Amino acid sequence: MAEKPICLINTVAITPERLIKDGAIWIDGGKIQYVGATDEVGRQLGLNNIESNIGPGDKVEIIDCHGLYAAPGFIDMHVHGGGGVDLMDGTADAILTMAASHARFGTTALVPTTLTSSMEDLFETLDNMKKACRLQPGKDYPGARILGVHLEGPYFSLEMCGAQDPRYIKNPVAEEYMRILDYSDNIVRVSAAPELPNALDLGRELRRRGILASIGHSDAIFDQVLEAVESGYSHVTHLYSGMSTVRRIDAFRYAGVVEAALLIDELTVEVIADGKHLPASLLQLAYKCKGPDRLALVTDAMRAAGMPEGVYILGSLKDGQKVVVEDGVAKLPDRSAFAGSVATTDRLVRTMVEMAEIPLRDAITMMTSTPARILGISDRKGKIAVGMDADIVLFDENINVKMTMVEGNMVHICDEIERGRTLCATRCS
Repeated sequence: MAEKPICLINTVAITPERLIKDGAIWIDGGKIQYVGATDEVGRQLGLNNIESNIGPGDKVEIIDCHGLYAAPGFIDMHVHGGGGVDLMDGTADAILTMAASHARFGTTALVPTTLTSSMEDLFETLDNMKKACRLQPGKDYPGARILGVHLEGPYFSLEMCGAQDPRYIKNPVAEEYMRILDYSDNIVRVSAAPELPNALDLGRELRRRGILASIGHSDAIFDQVLEAVESGYSHVTHLYSGMSTVRRIDAFRYAGVVEAALLIDELTVEVIADGKHLPASLLQLAYKCKGPDRLALVTDAMRAAGMPEGVYILGSLKDGQKVVVEDGVAKLPDRSAFAGSVATTDRLVRTMVEMAEIPLRDAITMMTSTPARILGISDRKGKIAVGMDADIVLFDENINVKMTMVEGNMVHICDEIERGRTLCATRCS
């Protein structure tokens, strides 16, 4: 928690209702206390001119944003790694490094995501997540809030495994998945293929526990997706990637997971909007069918996010597979398929605005309030409003991130804003 109140002034604040030009955001105790005009917050403080009337006795830090956009912090609900590390590396420090690396690009909350692995590696990962989730961003480490873990697998279709290691893919068995779910309170999301034996029972158990059940790496047909929705599955993992589409069975056409995801209103979806996994037309189709309130943006980033291109390991350093990072995306060595992205959340927003030609406010919604609602944390995160966590990102007209604040603490700040902040802090101390 920040030591003194902070007031961001002269910003274009993006709220659920509107854009507030010359806006101000007052932060105290890690929460947003006021959102409105800069002139109005000055009057509330008893100052005619907030920029020129800060005296030595004042207890507030003023940060002049010089017309930058202020958006809710970006929430990445599906991310494997970044900054050279991966969740499966086997240490809590790797998780914190990932959280710090992505915070530089506007991520204020994230859900570290596993890959299919041995049970030994999975339980070690859950132990490390337990340690990392106890820590406070901005106090114990300079990064995004760690919301919990997403288990991506191992209950997947072999036909749709993608870059997931087929050695560890299996059908769900109650004895095993109950042991996993009982082991950790930090599991917030599980992706599975609902057409597998016992997968509907898994969905019902996840719903009973309040864990997000997501359809992923699935070869299901439409009717099987309907059954999955009735059994507790409510989300679809990286739409278009690792899932079935229209195909013929005995001469008849059947819709797949892609079509079901777009058609069934009860399902929310996510897309990897890195500009590589999907062309503009498919991003626009998902947006048109689902709308910004049921479509979330995710990075699905592996360890090379924020790093130079080259050869990296996908998953665990000791047991993962080599991938090639080139052309702004990770690929299998034979270049036959993508192997996760190297995207950051700012890039997702930029892609939706510039490539898919979607309005900025809708792109921000898909990166903030929509994932917050899907994850069940919309009571405290995902929008700029009084009483919400002070998770805020400042960026320019090209969506270059200048500052990231997590629960009232600065975890990333560019030199330009830092210089203004230092001056104000000196005057206010």
